[in-house]
Amino acid sequence: MKIETDPKADLSAQIAKSIRDAIINGDMIVDERLPSEAELSDQFDVSRSTVREALKRLAAQSLIRTQRGASGGAFVRRLSYEEAYGQHITTSTLLLSMNAVSFETACEARYALERACAPMACERRTPDQLATMRAEIHRQSQPGLSDESFCASDVTLHRALVDAAHNPVLSYQLAGAVEAMQPLMNMITFTARSREEIVTLHSRLTDAVERQDTAKADNALHELEAYTLHLGRDVMAARALKSGK
Repeated sequence: MKIETDPKADLSAQIAKSIRDAIINGDMIVDERLPSEAELSDQFDVSRSTVREALKRLAAQSLIRTQRGASGGAFVRRLSYEEAYGQHITTSTLLLSMNAVSFETACEARYALERACAPMACERRTPDQLATMRAEIHRQSQPGLSDESFCASDVTLHRALVDAAHNPVLSYQLAGAVEAMQPLMNMITFTARSREEIVTLHSRLTDAVERQDTAKADNALHELEAYTLHLGRDVMAARALKSGK
């Protein structure tokens, strides 16, 4: 892991990147113990405080864990998909908000990924996942449900569909697509949506998944996308008209 450090750059960041690259490349494996702070300090020719800061960066990324005692130290940590979801959602949300991704682009990406997931969900869904989707449809039908709770329920239903594919890589990717894009999509369609229309489409989608009817599940997702796009275009046209007055 020896690197030529650039004294003008953040040394702790350079060291953290070097160790991270070694983990990603497989040069360091899960549960392998890292050299001690003193050894890393000598290896990189930096102070122990700089090494400590580098280790903090790696711990914040969930790449290492620390253990106390005679057999303690810093060890390469096994990162689970579930633990990575939060970081992925945060990063995706920031990318969308900071780079002004259009509503139509976000909508297209989300539903393209969900339609790719739907055939596996139809084949592999469990009774518990179907029950979650049904429960959220019932929740969405309640007249006293707040807009915020309706949005949260929408995310839960679509995450159940995604998780029904039983593919952790897809679930990880779609965590960003569904949850990170939801704030942008809700901001556009928050006041214009018809709950009845969405509940109807969610019911059709869930029925199709339960019957393992891939074609009808795909059709329901296409209709959800078309309805969402229609709402978004209407809302943005109304805003443009209002701002032009």
